[in-house]
Amino acid sequence: MQITRQTEYAIRTALELSTAPFGEFIQTKHISERHSIPEVFLKKTIQLLSRAGLVITQRGSQGGVRLARPGNEITLADILVAIEGPLALNVCLGENYQCHNRPTCRVHRIIRRAQAALVKELTRETLADIVSGMPMEG
Repeated sequence: MQITRQTEYAIRTALELSTAPFGEFIQTKHISERHSIPEVFLKKTIQLLSRAGLVITQRGSQGGVRLARPGNEITLADILVAIEGPLALNVCLGENYQCHNRPTCRVHRIIRRAQAALVKELTRETLADIVSGMPMEG
């Protein structure tokens, strides 16, 4: 499993937005230049973040993009789900998937545990925690 470039850009964008005072719009051109993200690709990424309710966009000279919620309410898991869709290490862990091998599968519980650990880690710190640079205990 590997995080896609689009997800990486989405994380960088969200972290950039979380450094601004809440409610303040930042122009996409600024984010694009500061993080070397092609502006066309950034706009597509921002659309996905917007559909997920993580950012708000506004057109015009005073417009741009901003977080929809404070940085202390958004985690990396939120961003990954917004860009990649539901987190599932294997198809058998996806919602409503009916696996005919499940009754005899010897690895399902291990993969399920691994996924739970991944989700726990991705939800452990918020954007605000990451930006503050304060490592979480544990």
